[in-house]
Amino acid sequence: MSVQALTFIIVGLSFALYIGIAIWSRAGSTNDFYVAAGGVHPVANGMATAADWMSAASFISMAGLIAFMGYDGTVYLMGWTGGFVLLALCLAPYLRKFGKFTVPDFIGDRYYSQTARTVAVLCAIIVSFVYIAGQMRGVGVVFSRFLEVDIATGVVIGMAIVFFYTLLGGMKGITYTQVAQYCVLVFAYTVPAVFVSMQMTGQFLPQLGLGSTVADGSGEYLLERLDGLSVELGFHQYTEGLRDRLDVIAITLALMVGTAGLPHVIIRFFTVPKVRDARRSAGWALLFIAVVYTTAPAIAAFSKVNIFETLNGPELQGVPVEEAPSWVRSWERTGLIEWEDHNEDGRLFFSNDERNEMHVDRDIIVLASPEMAGLPNWVIALLAAGGVAAALSTSAGLLLVISSAVSHDLLKRNLMPGITDRRELLYARIAAGAAVGIAGYFGINPPGFVAEVVAFAFGLAAASFFPAILMGIFYKRMNSAGAVSGMLAGIVFTLSYIVYFKFINPDASTPDNWLLGISPEGIGTVGMLLNFAVALTVLRFTPDAPPEVQQMVESIRYPRGAGAASDH
Repeated sequence: MSVQALTFIIVGLSFALYIGIAIWSRAGSTNDFYVAAGGVHPVANGMATAADWMSAASFISMAGLIAFMGYDGTVYLMGWTGGFVLLALCLAPYLRKFGKFTVPDFIGDRYYSQTARTVAVLCAIIVSFVYIAGQMRGVGVVFSRFLEVDIATGVVIGMAIVFFYTLLGGMKGITYTQVAQYCVLVFAYTVPAVFVSMQMTGQFLPQLGLGSTVADGSGEYLLERLDGLSVELGFHQYTEGLRDRLDVIAITLALMVGTAGLPHVIIRFFTVPKVRDARRSAGWALLFIAVVYTTAPAIAAFSKVNIFETLNGPELQGVPVEEAPSWVRSWERTGLIEWEDHNEDGRLFFSNDERNEMHVDRDIIVLASPEMAGLPNWVIALLAAGGVAAALSTSAGLLLVISSAVSHDLLKRNLMPGITDRRELLYARIAAGAAVGIAGYFGINPPGFVAEVVAFAFGLAAASFFPAILMGIFYKRMNSAGAVSGMLAGIVFTLSYIVYFKFINPDASTPDNWLLGISPEGIGTVGMLLNFAVALTVLRFTPDAPPEVQQMVESIRYPRGAGAASDH
């Protein structure tokens, strides 16, 4: 059976499962819609959190990013995993104890200010829109190859599906849908990696295959071969880092603290019954995430060796066009692989110097890896289902953040306090519909590859939410004026920096022109420090938080009881 036919069957069955779960667990109240009535088991919530967390950036783009960046790509692994530890230990239980639906809810009440709530809503919407644009791009990449449509059509298909089950099920439907999606995506991610690892190194576990010798009897280690191929073809050594150390630290820290400030991840800890369960959920989520994150570097290395050898031939002299691998032709139709015969010798050649005749989009590396290795068609189709699951699971969580920020935080808690639950739910669904349309546009016209776009979202979260949340829990004197000023300074600075180097003057985006040599992906760290500095400076010239607020902070830091989620 053809790849396309199998893809229709496997992806179709997975969609039927997701939509069936969404219908079965549809939301009947705002409590169901926002936090699943606080009744999700920690293991199930950990699995759903892992699916929510492992977006298209993790599933589709991260291994491709590591494949092209080599050692430097590990900053994404360190930042994203480290951030989850920070969230689990320092923030999640306290936010769960506070008992509010959303991050703007926490900031609005902790800083006793509708202005603080409104600024937090604005930040949540900006972060979520940037993040979801990357997910929609990921959906487009998947469909463009396996359904043989262009990326724009693939994005539209994904928009329709995620809109349906997000609005129908709310957080309750999304949670149990994401449990199923985690099972699909982790199976789809690891099965091809096991096949390729056995093929290239003889090791069953990809994590062991990464450090093993290749299976051709040469006794050469995989990474040694990859280093040699990289140098011979004009690339730097795969295991050598080239980024400036300060930029590496900035990117890692931005991703780490951005994780702890992401509203669509934080809201997951309101879906469990008890404060203790929030911490347990985070532990389970980290375990589930580690399965994919420890596999990604192996997939990256396997795929890079396959690219070098299949596109350049065993003697690295290029491959005649008529003998080009079938996966090249398949992806060429999508526009994600491009080839131009500069020297008119009728041969493909992929390098990093004047000999190069090919462009390979890094977002295809994971999806193309089983084709490169000549694996069975059902493995290729399974990977497509996993990629769609990863992109849609995170998209659903982000849409819920956007809809709740508008309907609950902006309207219910600010502009229209008298609306009924039914009316609030209607506005939430309308907001999600509008969000899907805007996110779809940026999915079709993204500012970068998937992981890069998602890194911007983490930087924005680091610069806006993290300081306000951290000081809101651990610094009881912090007042409304300081928190609002800090959030505004952090988000405006970081967003302006990204927009300038990615939209206004992309040609100037080089280390020589960056502030302190820090790239747009890492500038959220500077934005975070600016947020702290502005907030603490403003606090010096304004009154401390009121005594009753400081007492409330003390009760959060020394939690007793569950703290049921409510909108009161």
